[in-house]
Amino acid sequence: MLKATLRSFFAHKGRLLLSALAVVLSVAFVAGSLIFSDTVTRTFDRLFASTSADVTVGPKEGVGSALPSGATPTVPASLAERVKGVDGVAKAEIDAAVENITVVDEHNDPVGPTTGAPTIATNWYAAERSPVELTDGRAPRGAGEALLDADTADNKDLAIGDTLKVLARPGSFEVEIVGIATFTTTNPGAALVFLDTPTAQEKLLGDKDLATSIGVEAADGTTDAQLKRSLAAELGSAYELKTADEQAESAAADFGSFLDVIKYVMLGFAGIAVLVGIFLIVNTFSMLIAQRTRELGLMRALGADRRQVRRSVLTEALLLGLVGSTLGLLTGIGLAAGLIELMGLLGMNLDTTEMVIGWVTPVAAYVVGVGVTFVSAYLPARRAARVSPMAALSDVEVTGVGRPLTVRAIVGGVTGAAGVAALAGCAAADRTGTAAPLLGLGVVLTLIAMVIAGPLLVRPVIRVLGSAFPAVFGSVGRMSQRNALRNPRRTGATAAALMVGLALVGGLSVASESMSASFDREIDRTLGADFIVQNTNFMPFPDEIRERVQEADGSGLVVRQRFVPLELRLPDGKRVESTAGAYESGLDEVAKIDYAQGDSAAVLAPDRIAMDVEFAKDHGVRLNGKIPVEFPGGRKASLTVGAFTDLGSTTGPGSEGGLVMGFDTAQKYLPDGQDSALYVNASKGGDKDALRAELEKALDPYPQVQVRDQADYKELVRGQIAVMLYLVYALLGLAIIIAVLGVVNTLALSVVERTREIGLLRAIGLGRRQLRRMIRLESVVIAVFGAVLGLGLGLVWGLAIQQVLALEGMTELALPWGTIVAVLIGSIVVGLTAALLPALRASRMNVLAAIAHE
Repeated sequence: MLKATLRSFFAHKGRLLLSALAVVLSVAFVAGSLIFSDTVTRTFDRLFASTSADVTVGPKEGVGSALPSGATPTVPASLAERVKGVDGVAKAEIDAAVENITVVDEHNDPVGPTTGAPTIATNWYAAERSPVELTDGRAPRGAGEALLDADTADNKDLAIGDTLKVLARPGSFEVEIVGIATFTTTNPGAALVFLDTPTAQEKLLGDKDLATSIGVEAADGTTDAQLKRSLAAELGSAYELKTADEQAESAAADFGSFLDVIKYVMLGFAGIAVLVGIFLIVNTFSMLIAQRTRELGLMRALGADRRQVRRSVLTEALLLGLVGSTLGLLTGIGLAAGLIELMGLLGMNLDTTEMVIGWVTPVAAYVVGVGVTFVSAYLPARRAARVSPMAALSDVEVTGVGRPLTVRAIVGGVTGAAGVAALAGCAAADRTGTAAPLLGLGVVLTLIAMVIAGPLLVRPVIRVLGSAFPAVFGSVGRMSQRNALRNPRRTGATAAALMVGLALVGGLSVASESMSASFDREIDRTLGADFIVQNTNFMPFPDEIRERVQEADGSGLVVRQRFVPLELRLPDGKRVESTAGAYESGLDEVAKIDYAQGDSAAVLAPDRIAMDVEFAKDHGVRLNGKIPVEFPGGRKASLTVGAFTDLGSTTGPGSEGGLVMGFDTAQKYLPDGQDSALYVNASKGGDKDALRAELEKALDPYPQVQVRDQADYKELVRGQIAVMLYLVYALLGLAIIIAVLGVVNTLALSVVERTREIGLLRAIGLGRRQLRRMIRLESVVIAVFGAVLGLGLGLVWGLAIQQVLALEGMTELALPWGTIVAVLIGSIVVGLTAALLPALRASRMNVLAAIAHE
């Protein structure tokens, strides 16, 4: 049996190749993501460990936020002298560093990376653990001088003697590049500008008596842990103390969120490849077994029992999985190397020679590849074991076409009903926490139901889709339609691969279109300003930008906005970290806020705060009640609830509760914050177009901010939503690639299965062109069938997702008609593409050899 199995496997290796490609793709994405993430993690662990001080003394970690306030936490610079007197301290240096600062060259172009990595301005001092070393020029010796890292200098074509402008919170200032510093470890992609310490304190932090942290080196014989204990005994609990390992761990945790995005995206591709590949493998083995009915029957007649036949098929699957996993692992290594090179082009210099391939990677690769193939082949293997010895005497292959679909109807109906009930429950839920799990359950169950019950829909749907074929293409059209109807199980499984990807696209396209429409409506409803001055990535900006805006000709009312991180202690005992939006007076003239109780005057008064009415009800908050609040830096206050709004409980990332406060309150408790937006109205009787031109002229030296009107703001929001769709379309592309392989495989095996039939059709007058057309039409109708099922299912998912979004205030429903039409047209193209090789092969068959085929 083993010899027979091996001979069968190598005899059908060409037919199994396309199935192996699905395994290769899924394993490649799994292996590639693991290798890439392990390599980056180890590289940055070494970077953080080698550049952290033995102990870092910094400000107490307090309230965090997903939205930046622009404030830089600091400690007294005099703390360095106090630290130097502690036993075990060899050296203590002041650090004065500001991240996400804007630095421009002489042409007013930002010198920072375009990849999202920060631009960091910091002070320069010689240290053993510095990530850079001075390689050209000299160190800065006073105001007006700076070092620049070599990678940024190369990327932006800068050199010693060039001038940079630093746009810091205390004010802009110019520096001349007097030296170049080269990274001694991995460059994480950041741009580094070094100033001398007094200049960094004064120009970046606004005060020579401040520092962002104190870097402490241990004396010989003193461990980091011992030094930390000595410092804690001297300083108490007023500051945050971290050893080099703890600092590295904290930095790695912050970096991990970026790394997780890449990892999960790649694992998402792997998941799609696995899911769609399952259909391809099941279909391939089912057809191979159907074609080998006589062969399997002969084995049974020669004495092979059911277990041996089943084991024989599963052994073939195991061999396929091993081959696919091995090729997938090798492809994954190449994929990881490509990603590392791509990161290098984006500024993150990783070394492919230090690629990390841990034991988890090959284990995961073979578990995924062999496991998917083995599981996918199990049902076809059971079917093979049922072949009777009498099948060896049959002149025709037993395909199982006539077997009833009763069980599928029952199981699919029950599963589908449960899925629809879950989606209905999701639509009826009044809380996101309740609706989201029901949505996930409903999506999974309805997908399973469509896969199971898909063959039941083949005949009614394809009869409609192919109804015009006989009239347009004559007998060839009629035969292509009947070929697609011949085996509903096969057609359903082939179309299911395409259905999965298109259902995902359909559902998320409805969600994104509805989100865009909801934001458009909300912008129209709430935004009353003529223009908004804002950073593309919502980062704050210095006060001098506001001064330029106010001085622009034609500028009227200017209202400032800031983000204020805070923690609320609510009456129900819960602590909620969030971000409040702080506004100046004149809010009602630039924004339209709906209040359930109270008004803007009550909100903007000192020591007042407003919140969403539903959020308040959930936590037992009363109007005019007192709420204990903690701000960054440990500042605490008791704010009065001045109003309830209808903004929705979540108005953005990190802003649970829809919190609003006055600008004076924000300035009192977070004095170092920076503006995140300016709402600008033209002066009375002024021309808006003229004001826009003046604003853009005034802000030309500040490339980090842009002037936008309502239409621009809508476009900005749509662009950010589109980022999500790009991932979806990429997933769709992968699903389509594998689906095309599936259709090609099905048609190729179908051509082999119908060799004698094709020969007879050619013998009675069917031309080569007509034969190719028949196979192409069959392929198109299968692809369109999958697209119709996928889009139908996706629209149902999209409606359910929109109901969940409505709970977050995004109540508009919009259908992506352009996407729907494009997908249907694309499915026709997919069908035609998939049929090219099988149709060509069929048309080249020798007529007599085909008729004599066994």
